[in-house]
Amino acid sequence: MFTPTVDNDKCIGCGECVEVCPVEVFELEDEKAVPVNAEECLGCESCVEVCEQEAVTVEET
Repeated sequence: MFTPTVDNDKCIGCGECVEVCPVEVFELEDEKAVPVNAEECLGCESCVEVCEQEAVTVEET
């Protein structure tokens, strides 16, 4: 199981993680990315790679 998190202080709301995620883990809320379907995370880390702000992390739990 994987746990995606977003550092709201770093997130600029670009939506790249929302677009790249194959299982729709993220949504933009109040101009910030939020992992609304965290339990669906596959651990592929596409979101981590695409985030230029380094705001997204994925940890294996």
